[in-house]
Amino acid sequence: MAPTMAVSSTDSFDITDFVINKGNGVKGLSDLGIKSLPSQYIQPQEALINIIPQQSIPVVDMSNWDNDPKVAESVCEAAEKFGFFQLVNHGVPLEVLDGVKDATHRFFGLPAEEKRKYTKELSSTNNVRFGTSFSPDAEKALEWKDYLSLFYVSEEKASALWPCACRDEVLEYMKRSQVLCTKLMTALMEKLNMSKPSAHCWVGRHSDVSSLTFLLQDEIGGLYVRVNEGKGEEDGWVHVPPIEGSLVINVGDALQILSNGRYKSVEHCVIASGSKNRISIPIFVNPKPNDVIGPLPELINAGEKPKYKNILYSDYVKHFFRKAHDGKKTVAFAEISS
Repeated sequence: MAPTMAVSSTDSFDITDFVINKGNGVKGLSDLGIKSLPSQYIQPQEALINIIPQQSIPVVDMSNWDNDPKVAESVCEAAEKFGFFQLVNHGVPLEVLDGVKDATHRFFGLPAEEKRKYTKELSSTNNVRFGTSFSPDAEKALEWKDYLSLFYVSEEKASALWPCACRDEVLEYMKRSQVLCTKLMTALMEKLNMSKPSAHCWVGRHSDVSSLTFLLQDEIGGLYVRVNEGKGEEDGWVHVPPIEGSLVINVGDALQILSNGRYKSVEHCVIASGSKNRISIPIFVNPKPNDVIGPLPELINAGEKPKYKNILYSDYVKHFFRKAHDGKKTVAFAEISS
């Protein structure tokens, strides 16, 4: 949760040491009962966003996916026009979604010394990372969030290395989401006139570097998506209201590049609540680090002019993580200069 007043009352101790070095995170600050926001977390004036209350992103009901081709068409249309959509009746059981949310609360409720074992300095593997903000060394203002990143290599390594407080529930959530991922990627690739999806497609304010992101959010809300950028209409942000049992799907930069700009990766951000802790659990469906991403050959062979160059995916990710969140500027790293 975030304090409501933008005046620091915590200058008497080293916030960086408490939050980052000692592993307390912003949850630790919140648990102290502070009544104001430390100056390090006050965002600049230009970070303020124009919220459009009347709009929202599409909600797609997948209950008739196998019998009605219009459902898949709705997914593709949402990926093209909005880059974001919510899915209901998607096939991932509600008890699995509730289980992974409970496990997330369980991990972040651990003592600081337990969570600190998974920080960059102490973690025994790069596949598990606990941290705070996004890139503290590069940010002018820190982000009010803590995170746990779990990189899936194999079930064997996950079982051995992931925190036991949440390991089993996260693995089950991933397994149950695989069928859904296959359905979505198949539909999106077929829309590009590809008979078979290419293998590499499967696997603050910012867009994601993934192919697709599957986001499970709790009932708190606070996720906002940018709409109408550069379209001559009101450029602003719309709230993604929590729907029980739904999953939020968004196009990532990798899929925008692969589709030669057909599918849109768009900016999104989270505005913290002043009174409640918010959790969200994303699954990032990424190309492999040694994959080269660029407009799919089938599109270029059909006569499309490439908008992006071919680039090693690991280089794209490194570029993303070496700076602060900066909207859609990351994708410019792959653009072909006109």
